[in-house]
Amino acid sequence: MQKPQRTATPFLGARAAAELIAGQGLENCLRGMAKSIQNDFQRWHAFQKSSRLASHSEAGVIELMPISDGVHYSFKYVNGHPNNGELGLPTVMAFGLLADVRTGLPVFLSELTLTTALRTAATSALAAQHMVRKGCKRMALIGNGAQSEFQAMAFHALLGIDTFHLFDIDPQATRKLSQHLYAAGMNVILCESIFDAVQEVDVITTITADKTRATIVTPDMVRPGVHINAVGGDCPGKTELHPEVLRTARVVVEYEPQTRVEGDIQQMPASFPVLELWQVLAGHAPGRLNESDITVFDSVGFALEDFSALRYMHGLAARSGKLQAIDLIPELHNPKNLYGCISAKEQQPAC
Repeated sequence: MQKPQRTATPFLGARAAAELIAGQGLENCLRGMAKSIQNDFQRWHAFQKSSRLASHSEAGVIELMPISDGVHYSFKYVNGHPNNGELGLPTVMAFGLLADVRTGLPVFLSELTLTTALRTAATSALAAQHMVRKGCKRMALIGNGAQSEFQAMAFHALLGIDTFHLFDIDPQATRKLSQHLYAAGMNVILCESIFDAVQEVDVITTITADKTRATIVTPDMVRPGVHINAVGGDCPGKTELHPEVLRTARVVVEYEPQTRVEGDIQQMPASFPVLELWQVLAGHAPGRLNESDITVFDSVGFALEDFSALRYMHGLAARSGKLQAIDLIPELHNPKNLYGCISAKEQQPAC
């Protein structure tokens, strides 16, 4: 067995990731990440998959999201704490690691707070490419928090949507989003209610933060042919869509065992039919049957997307010279002598 080359672990920090994405261009990164995600979903059966491991509290949730294709293993640590804004902290914070399955050696450690926003938006737009009607130009954004700009930019980059109807119960969040979208050259319509926002749109994106069983979208708001990108319902006890909306829709999910517990379909019986995204991307089933279909992408976020995002960011950062080397794992002159790292007499120079 050939010995692996021992090097320090390549690391991409939050500031370096932001500089990298800004330098490459957000829309370019979204397109590249969507392509990476699509490629991995199309080899679905190569992966060892499981639902995420969640630790819930009254304040929020902390989760681990593991997956492997037999060559690389990855995990993401991520939280979801809706009230963090009051503490000056992001609602979502994350980091992740990519490792060599053959040795277990970490090959890439990265921030994933910013990257998660990109991969979530890229996945939403990727699914929508196979689920929306042709010629879509308008999208309602219900919930204008930290993820909203990325959703808008992804739908613009991948589908050409350029008009956004905005609503949030927090006017400051809407003001923030509208300023960013105006600056990016988008058409923005500020709305006074959810009902107003969803009128005459092709896509409804729900991305609210409250950890409650909510009915953000009700049947009277949904017209034939609309696509609903349901992003905010992503843990047990948290929903955004009225059950009747789901009953009348063609529903696509990422990983059914996880979405049955965490997604909007947690409200539905176990027999409620859904498609998995890999089936649509691989051409085994259409995302939309006709122009009048109501379609729903019930997105909760799945570890495969983080696997794809980590590999994409690793390649991008390596080519751009943004990686920092950190000594995450000790390099031992004698692999069986870990104690030598702390022994004053031995003082292993490589440790």
